Amino acid sequence: MNPKLGEIWLADLGLAATMRPIVIVSRYDPNPPKALIIYVPLTTQYRGSLYEIVISRLSFLTQNSIANVQGLGSIPKVRLFA
Repeated sequence: MNPKLGEIWLADLGLAATMRPIVIVSRYDPNPPKALIIYVPLTTQYRGSLYEIVISRLSFLTQNSIANVQGLGSIPKVRLFA
């Protein structure tokens, strides 16, 4: 599994036992010091913040999505699902 910059993956973020879509923002590193992925979470709730980016509806989602840049985080690769 080798997620690439800009790809959208499902991830186990530990929120109420649900999978959440995320955008990968990690750069490619063939020899990372840790197996962590940096991500921006997607949501359907738009609050009008300058830190939100509206994304058109993706084929596997039922609504338009918003990338919440203030929610930037990192998780181990093993918590990603294609």
